Amino acid sequence: MKVLVTDEVAKEAIEKLEEKHEVVFKELRGEALAKEIGGYDALMVRSGTKVTANIINEAKNLKVIGRAGIGVDNIDIEEASRHGIYVVNSPGGSTHSVAELTIGHMLSLARHIPYADRSMREKKWEKKKLKGIELQGKNLGIIGFGRIGKEVWKIAKAFGMKCMAYDPWLSPEKIKEYGAIPSSIEDILKNADFITIHTPLTEETRQMISHPQFELMKRSAYIINCARGGIIDEDALYEALKNGMIAGAALDVYENEPYTGRLTELDNIVFTPHLGASTKEGQIRAGIICAEQIMKVLDGEEPDYWVNKHLMK
Repeated sequence: MKVLVTDEVAKEAIEKLEEKHEVVFKELRGEALAKEIGGYDALMVRSGTKVTANIINEAKNLKVIGRAGIGVDNIDIEEASRHGIYVVNSPGGSTHSVAELTIGHMLSLARHIPYADRSMREKKWEKKKLKGIELQGKNLGIIGFGRIGKEVWKIAKAFGMKCMAYDPWLSPEKIKEYGAIPSSIEDILKNADFITIHTPLTEETRQMISHPQFELMKRSAYIINCARGGIIDEDALYEALKNGMIAGAALDVYENEPYTGRLTELDNIVFTPHLGASTKEGQIRAGIICAEQIMKVLDGEEPDYWVNKHLMK
């Protein structure tokens, strides 16, 4: 069968698909993709390709859409389901990659590493200005205690941090099993020194952190988002950072990407350009898992990571 890949994925994933199928790589978007998709049985994407209703309506032979990663907000799940098209992903492939970047952002904020680097390049020596804090003994608040949230906590333990965790899908007993304190979002906002978000972007989580939430946070608190853009209200974050309501923030994801907004005017925020899953190891794992899921569907088998199962059964 024919598989179309429209975003760059690990060569190991392509090789896996080529064991059984014909694979074509083309960076197609929008109308160009809609015109091309009719001749393919499977589509493999990352976050760059937006699989809209228009594209799905033109996908006459499509049986499966595979997302080499975990987030599927770039795919119209309901439209795919109406056409009987499986949507699969690869949870776990980039878990450690995202968790490590989150910890990297925490360290960058605590020790002012990006600012110090810029300052040195400007031939300055601002040692007194850049006194930082330790992670040891600090309260870490994790909103979304799934695979990535748990992995962040696993690493943060080594720094001697304490963990408050919120997840509506986990019982307090289950959270306690991981050595974390079951907490409400409000408790985390009020008491955490570092807050990190690891939830999907849904109608419930869109702008979940906005003006009222920043008002609850400590003036010494830091917030990190390596999950999905839109969970933090960027306008509210700008006001909170500019007015000293919180100490700092770090973002890897944005409402609109590439990001060029006014947050870049501020010194107390750290940016990365959506690098969470962008490690060699993470891309290989995510690509191979996604390829395996696509192959299962094309073989007439039920996939392990079937995103729209609840809509198709």
